[in-house]
Amino acid sequence: MIKATVFIPCFVDLFYPEVGVRTVQILERLGHQVDFREEAVCCGQPPFNSGLHEEARKIATRTLRALERSSVIIVPSASCAAMLKIFMPRLFEGYPEYDLAVEIRDNVYEISDYLVNHLGVVDLGARLKGRAVFHDGCHGLRELGLKRPPRELLRKVKELELVEASDAEMCCGFGGTFAVRFPELSTCMAEAKCATARDLEVDFIISCDSSCLMHLQSSLRYHRSSITTLHLVEVLASR
Repeated sequence: MIKATVFIPCFVDLFYPEVGVRTVQILERLGHQVDFREEAVCCGQPPFNSGLHEEARKIATRTLRALERSSVIIVPSASCAAMLKIFMPRLFEGYPEYDLAVEIRDNVYEISDYLVNHLGVVDLGARLKGRAVFHDGCHGLRELGLKRPPRELLRKVKELELVEASDAEMCCGFGGTFAVRFPELSTCMAEAKCATARDLEVDFIISCDSSCLMHLQSSLRYHRSSITTLHLVEVLASR
């Protein structure tokens, strides 16, 4: 039995708790013993992206300490996984927590990366009827290189037709604080992504980041679209 810690990002905890629940369900179906560290509340990405590195270190230190005894850490967010794997060691360069940040980096897996590349699992017996397009979040694609794993998983979902969008790799416009700093530009980017999805006549937009999906969902609602946004784990847990 594999012991795994699920790191629930603050965005998931506050707005999409079902994503955390589905992640645990998937891992338990695969025979994992799952635990959760309440002290690990946030990876520190929002202040880090805003250049507030001292504030980011205060938050990230608490998370590092909470995760230091975990040999497998699963994250249902490519964005936060990238923060833990890539930016956390940079954040702590020259600080006492650097060695711990490096140690934890090697134990962190985004969920699709863990299932496909670490476990070799692509078929979870999921079923979802409809037509879907996958949105590549910036962190998952550009920083973690995760283009193939989520698509391999989705192609095994029964009754789901996965189509490819020409702008699949284009940012949704959320970008954490980017959406706050540049709301007009951010909205235009989401509008463009959703227009493509409507042209493809899909039922679902699926992604590995709830923050991207929240941003896209707001545009879909504005246009009274029937397209539903889903996190990858919600699809993989469906029956």
